[in-house]
Amino acid sequence: MKENAKVAIIDAAIYLFNHKGFNGTSVRDIASKAKTNVANISYYFGNKNGLLEQCLTEYYEAYIQEIEKGFNLLDRGPTHSLKAVAENILYFQFENVQLTRLIIREMSIDSQMVREIMSTYLTKEKYYLNRIFEQGFKTKEFYLNTTAYLILQWKSLLTMPFLNSHYLTEVLYLVPHESYFVEKYVRETHAWIDHFVCRKEPKEQQVTLLNVL
Repeated sequence: MKENAKVAIIDAAIYLFNHKGFNGTSVRDIASKAKTNVANISYYFGNKNGLLEQCLTEYYEAYIQEIEKGFNLLDRGPTHSLKAVAENILYFQFENVQLTRLIIREMSIDSQMVREIMSTYLTKEKYYLNRIFEQGFKTKEFYLNTTAYLILQWKSLLTMPFLNSHYLTEVLYLVPHESYFVEKYVRETHAWIDHFVCRKEPKEQQVTLLNVL
């Protein structure tokens, strides 16, 4: 029962932070939405900042695990590994759309909490991606490029649909919370890897833009 209350508080906070903003949401708002009392929020999280920190930490713990699953396939080749990482993250974000949107937005704000998340989790992300890209350069499977710029492009591809969901629905008429969207977008991301990262597509994984359109 206590665990259910904790989950309800987190779910309520994610919803309200997304719709009213962190500063526009009060602890009483969260308690009301979660159908609990303010004392429970204080007991589990200390305060509103503690609740946000819990959301960030739980998100990035799972996020890094998804990267590690793909990184562990590096012995099958850097292309296979990079595609696996991208697919894992996209499905993880799709399954946690509201939380993903909140996290990406909060990470754009300069704060001590964000800096700690960057040094703890995003440094790990950079390490794994650097290893994959460097392996691709070494085996000449990838075009020689600057890893920082490749990571920038790669992360932009993976975050844009979840951060700018209103733009997708209102301007592009795409629905990012539908399963068909993420399935199609995974293929599009794989196509980007094949055509702009790889020198030559591995025969067993050839994907052309015509196949995915």
